[in-house]
Amino acid sequence: MFGKPQGNDRGFQLNLPAQVSGRDASGREFEEDTTVDFMSQAAASFDIKTPVIQGGELKLVVSLPPKLSQDKDLKLAVRGRVAYQERRQAANGSTKIFLKLESRYIIKPEPGDKG
Repeated sequence: MFGKPQGNDRGFQLNLPAQVSGRDASGREFEEDTTVDFMSQAAASFDIKTPVIQGGELKLVVSLPPKLSQDKDLKLAVRGRVAYQERRQAANGSTKIFLKLESRYIIKPEPGDKG
């Protein structure tokens, strides 16, 4: 059911700031800033330090660059499940998360943006 995305999953290599939230491996709610490095219509990947469980549901809110959002502060919000985790040997102890997206993209302005 869950597994590492295959090479035929067409998407984009990115470097966009984002915020991920959900429940950690202990069942407590968490919110963490991250950077999305890949995204397609079916999957996304990013690094986090918070331990999460395989199959756990996460919400990902990606900040779109001003060039794509006509200089408005737009966010792309999507939900998905942890499909695969890859522990890093990096000093910061982060884990690469591969998220299988379960909802359609929702793009919305940041609260207070009159754009």
